[in-house]
Order: sequence, then structure tokens, then C-alpha cells
Amino acid sequence: MSLRWYTVVVDCHDVTAQSRWWAAVLGWQIGYEADDEVVLAPPHALDPDRHVPRAERGPGLIFVPVPEGKTLKNRLHIDLAPAREDDQETEVRRLESLGARRIDIGQGDVTWIVLADPEGNEFCVLSPRD
Repeated sequence: MSLRWYTVVVDCHDVTAQSRWWAAVLGWQIGYEADDEVVLAPPHALDPDRHVPRAERGPGLIFVPVPEGKTLKNRLHIDLAPAREDDQETEVRRLESLGARRIDIGQGDVTWIVLADPEGNEFCVLSPRD
């Protein structure tokens, strides 16, 4: 069997706003866009002059519209990690300037920072690492 983790699907109200927000957060690009779906991928994955072997292709993000709002804590979330030479707090401030907000989900005293995107989806910013 040869499966590959292809995408993470994000349900949202405003597909355009959410996809643009996450593109700014990650520095990713839009690979496909329609009224009911926007696909984000890292820039190297969309470079027509670069071949990325199937086994090395990471998952993209797909944003699709749903009518209902978020009501509970996410069962699955995204962890982001600054590069070893970068500063976690600086990245958190950058994300907050884009519209993220710090939230408390009962995490206690931990090394990561829990944030919510503009539609309330939780994600974490880890300590710097490779």
C-alpha cells in the first residue's frame, strides 16, 4: 500500500478570508481556487521547474465552506514551529498582528503557545526547532 498524506481540510465560513490568512501565516501560495474551495501549498510544491518526489510532498491545506460555526475545541490542530534561529514570541506577535488571538484551553504551564485563527480554530506555536 502506498498512501500519502495529501491535505488537511479546514471547514470555515469565509473560504477566501481564511485561506488568505493562512497563506500569510505560512508564506504559502494558492494552488487552486473556486467559490467552494481554496487549496494552499508551499511555494516549492507549485514551482513548475522543480520536481518534488511523491514521498517528499507534504500536505496542503484546503478550505471549504460549511454553514455551521465552530462550537467545541478542535479534535485535531496544527502545530507551527519557528526555525531554530527564530524567536517563538516574535512569531506569536506576528500572528497576533495578522488576527490570531491567544487562548486558554487548559494547557497550563507549557512551552507552546495556543492561539486561535480568525474563525476560532486552535493551533499551537512550538518552541524553535529544526
